Amino acid sequence: MPSPSQVLELEKFLPYRLSILAQLVSESLHDLYAGPFDLAVTEWRVIAALGRFAPLTASEVGQRIVMDKVAVSRAVAGLLKRGLVERAADRADRRRALLRLSPRGRSVHARIVPLALQYEARLYAALNAEERRQFDALSDRLFIHAQSLRRSG
Repeated sequence: MPSPSQVLELEKFLPYRLSILAQLVSESLHDLYAGPFDLAVTEWRVIAALGRFAPLTASEVGQRIVMDKVAVSRAVAGLLKRGLVERAADRADRRRALLRLSPRGRSVHARIVPLALQYEARLYAALNAEERRQFDALSDRLFIHAQSLRRSG
Protein backbone atom coordinates (compact mmCIF):
# COMPACT_ATOMS: atom_id res chain seq x y z
CA MET A 1 0.00 0.00 0.00
CA PRO A 2 1.56 3.35 -1.02
CA SER A 3 2.09 5.97 1.63
CA PRO A 4 -0.05 9.14 1.38
CA SER A 5 2.95 11.03 -0.02
CA GLN A 6 3.14 8.51 -2.88
CA VAL A 7 -0.47 8.85 -4.00
CA LEU A 8 -0.72 10.67 -7.27
CA GLU A 9 -3.78 12.89 -7.38
CA LEU A 10 -3.94 13.32 -11.12
CA GLU A 11 -6.28 16.33 -10.96
CA LYS A 12 -3.68 18.15 -8.81
CA PHE A 13 -0.57 16.88 -10.65
CA LEU A 14 1.09 19.92 -12.28
CA PRO A 15 2.25 18.23 -15.51
CA TYR A 16 -1.26 16.84 -16.05
CA ARG A 17 -2.93 20.19 -15.30
CA LEU A 18 -0.59 22.05 -17.67
CA SER A 19 -1.20 19.48 -20.39
CA ILE A 20 -4.98 19.66 -20.03
CA LEU A 21 -4.92 23.46 -19.98
CA ALA A 22 -2.70 23.59 -23.05
CA GLN A 23 -4.93 21.12 -24.89
CA LEU A 24 -8.10 23.02 -24.02
CA VAL A 25 -6.63 26.37 -25.06
CA SER A 26 -5.17 24.90 -28.26
CA GLU A 27 -8.49 23.30 -29.22
CA SER A 28 -10.43 26.50 -28.49
CA LEU A 29 -8.04 28.55 -30.60
CA HIS A 30 -8.11 25.91 -33.32
CA ASP A 31 -11.89 26.26 -33.49
CA LEU A 32 -11.38 29.90 -34.54
CA TYR A 33 -9.20 29.18 -37.57
CA ALA A 34 -9.81 25.57 -38.57
CA GLY A 35 -13.07 26.08 -40.43
CA PRO A 36 -12.52 29.47 -42.04
CA PHE A 37 -8.89 28.79 -43.03
CA ASP A 38 -8.78 24.96 -43.20
CA LEU A 39 -5.63 24.76 -41.08
CA ALA A 40 -4.48 22.14 -38.61
CA VAL A 41 -2.79 23.20 -35.36
CA THR A 42 0.70 22.43 -36.67
CA GLU A 43 0.05 24.31 -39.91
CA TRP A 44 -1.06 27.40 -37.99
CA ARG A 45 2.01 27.20 -35.75
CA VAL A 46 4.27 27.02 -38.82
CA ILE A 47 2.50 30.05 -40.31
CA ALA A 48 2.79 31.93 -36.99
CA ALA A 49 6.52 31.18 -36.73
CA LEU A 50 7.19 32.20 -40.31
CA GLY A 51 5.04 35.29 -39.89
CA ARG A 52 7.29 36.42 -37.06
CA PHE A 53 10.76 34.99 -37.82
CA ALA A 54 11.06 34.17 -41.55
CA PRO A 55 13.07 33.14 -43.33
CA LEU A 56 13.62 29.87 -41.46
CA THR A 57 14.58 26.34 -42.38
CA ALA A 58 12.08 23.60 -41.54
CA SER A 59 14.37 22.53 -38.70
CA GLU A 60 14.40 26.07 -37.30
CA VAL A 61 10.61 26.20 -37.53
CA GLY A 62 10.45 22.97 -35.53
CA GLN A 63 12.70 24.44 -32.86
CA ARG A 64 10.61 27.62 -32.66
CA ILE A 65 7.29 25.82 -32.29
CA VAL A 66 8.70 22.89 -30.27
CA MET A 67 7.29 20.19 -32.50
CA ASP A 68 8.89 17.09 -33.96
CA LYS A 69 10.43 17.08 -37.43
CA VAL A 70 7.86 14.74 -38.96
CA ALA A 71 4.88 16.90 -37.92
CA VAL A 72 6.61 20.06 -39.12
CA SER A 73 7.62 18.41 -42.40
CA ARG A 74 4.02 17.32 -43.08
CA ALA A 75 2.68 20.76 -42.22
CA VAL A 76 5.24 22.50 -44.43
CA ALA A 77 4.49 20.13 -47.32
CA GLY A 78 0.78 20.87 -47.04
CA LEU A 79 1.35 24.61 -46.82
CA LEU A 80 3.68 24.53 -49.83
CA LYS A 81 1.11 22.58 -51.82
CA ARG A 82 -1.60 25.12 -50.93
CA GLY A 83 0.63 28.05 -51.87
CA LEU A 84 0.76 29.51 -48.35
CA VAL A 85 4.51 28.98 -47.93
CA GLU A 86 7.39 29.41 -50.36
CA ARG A 87 10.74 27.63 -50.34
CA ALA A 88 13.99 29.02 -51.73
CA ALA A 89 17.63 28.02 -51.53
CA ASP A 90 19.70 29.98 -49.04
CA ARG A 91 22.06 32.20 -51.06
CA ALA A 92 24.79 31.79 -48.44
CA ASP A 93 24.45 28.00 -48.30
CA ARG A 94 22.71 26.41 -51.29
CA ARG A 95 22.16 23.18 -49.34
CA ARG A 96 19.73 24.95 -46.97
CA ALA A 97 16.13 25.57 -47.99
CA LEU A 98 14.58 28.68 -46.45
CA LEU A 99 10.85 29.00 -45.90
CA ARG A 100 8.74 32.14 -45.85
CA LEU A 101 5.08 32.98 -46.20
CA SER A 102 3.81 33.58 -49.71
CA PRO A 103 1.64 36.65 -50.32
CA ARG A 104 -1.38 34.39 -49.78
CA GLY A 105 0.18 33.01 -46.58
CA ARG A 106 0.84 36.55 -45.30
CA SER A 107 -2.82 37.36 -45.95
CA VAL A 108 -3.98 34.32 -43.96
CA HIS A 109 -1.55 35.21 -41.17
CA ALA A 110 -2.82 38.79 -41.07
CA ARG A 111 -6.42 37.58 -40.78
CA ILE A 112 -5.76 34.98 -38.05
CA VAL A 113 -3.52 37.09 -35.79
CA PRO A 114 -6.34 39.39 -34.63
CA LEU A 115 -8.50 36.34 -33.85
CA ALA A 116 -5.67 34.78 -31.83
CA LEU A 117 -4.99 38.01 -29.94
CA GLN A 118 -8.70 38.46 -29.18
CA TYR A 119 -8.83 34.91 -27.83
CA GLU A 120 -5.75 35.57 -25.69
CA ALA A 121 -7.36 38.74 -24.28
CA ARG A 122 -10.56 36.83 -23.46
CA LEU A 123 -8.54 34.11 -21.75
CA TYR A 124 -6.46 36.60 -19.77
CA ALA A 125 -9.68 38.34 -18.65
CA ALA A 126 -9.83 35.70 -15.89
CA LEU A 127 -6.81 37.42 -14.28
CA ASN A 128 -6.32 40.96 -13.07
CA ALA A 129 -3.23 42.91 -14.17
CA GLU A 130 -1.10 41.86 -11.20
CA GLU A 131 -2.14 38.20 -11.53
CA ARG A 132 -1.23 38.32 -15.23
CA ARG A 133 2.25 39.71 -14.44
CA GLN A 134 2.71 37.00 -11.82
CA PHE A 135 1.43 34.29 -14.15
CA ASP A 136 3.75 35.43 -16.94
CA ALA A 137 6.76 35.54 -14.58
CA LEU A 138 5.98 32.16 -13.05
CA SER A 139 5.32 30.58 -16.46
CA ASP A 140 8.65 31.90 -17.74
CA ARG A 141 10.42 30.53 -14.68
CA LEU A 142 8.79 27.10 -15.00
CA PHE A 143 9.57 27.01 -18.73
CA ILE A 144 13.27 27.74 -18.15
CA HIS A 145 13.44 25.22 -15.30
CA ALA A 146 11.66 22.54 -17.34
CA GLN A 147 14.19 23.10 -20.16
CA SER A 148 17.08 22.66 -17.72
CA LEU A 149 15.49 19.48 -16.29
CA ARG A 150 15.10 18.14 -19.81
CA ARG A 151 18.74 18.86 -20.67
CA SER A 152 20.06 17.32 -17.43
CA GLY A 153 18.04 14.16 -18.02
